[in-house]
Amino acid sequence: MMGGSGASVEARAMQALMIGEPAEKGRAVNALRAAWKAGALPRAGQAVLSEPVFEPGRPARPALVRPDEVPRRSPGSREGHAALLHAVAHIEFNAINLALDCVARFHDRPDDFVDGWIDVAAEEAYHFGLVCGRLAALGHAYGDFPAHNGLWEMCCDTAQDFVARMALVPRLLEARGLDATPPIVAKLQKAGDAETVAVLDIILRDEIGHVALGDRWFRIGCAERGLEPESTYRGLIVHFDAPWPKPPFNLPARLKAGFTQAELDTLAATPAPRRRTTQ
Repeated sequence: MMGGSGASVEARAMQALMIGEPAEKGRAVNALRAAWKAGALPRAGQAVLSEPVFEPGRPARPALVRPDEVPRRSPGSREGHAALLHAVAHIEFNAINLALDCVARFHDRPDDFVDGWIDVAAEEAYHFGLVCGRLAALGHAYGDFPAHNGLWEMCCDTAQDFVARMALVPRLLEARGLDATPPIVAKLQKAGDAETVAVLDIILRDEIGHVALGDRWFRIGCAERGLEPESTYRGLIVHFDAPWPKPPFNLPARLKAGFTQAELDTLAATPAPRRRTTQ
């Protein structure tokens, strides 16, 4: 990790990244966004982050466990309902850090890259607050259930490769949320939780834009290196031993986010490669 000017947008993003208390992190993100939009923050012009951040700012809880140790997320019981919402909250909290890492790390990208990922960080903080509000309505808070660290581990794995980061975090792992949302909504509708369904509608709308931002910069990165995007994407999934995208896909959402029908057909028809590890 290298220090840049404390007044730069990259340095401010790094500072927000390292804040562990969620409400304080949210305030820092909103302040960062306001200062950037007002033109009050220059670019660093040098690396502020050069190594993976293995321990970003996050609260002492939830306990981080293996994915197969996370509790079941069916809302059939009150406890299962809360566990499902907690899993969503955990994804949203991680996504704040993912966006901040992009701003702090990729200092050589243009201002519209910074602008896009600062907006993402602010929207993810808003989502986190919405989901925590629904958790509170069930008598729970963020940290009450264990969670896994797969999203952040992929962030660390791709810290040195811009194309891999755009491919495997927003375009792969976060895009899985586009597919997961409709079944979750159906379960919550069955459970009569219209308030959380409304929250998930907001999240899905915004997440399409977040995946689209990753798709855009992934394709730009591929063009810079003379790479064909869709075959490169599949190759990166295998190289980094990441989970293969599995249908059923949320086709309207994925098409809006930049995937082509031909690519989705290829992904659906390709057997998932044998994984080296459990994600």
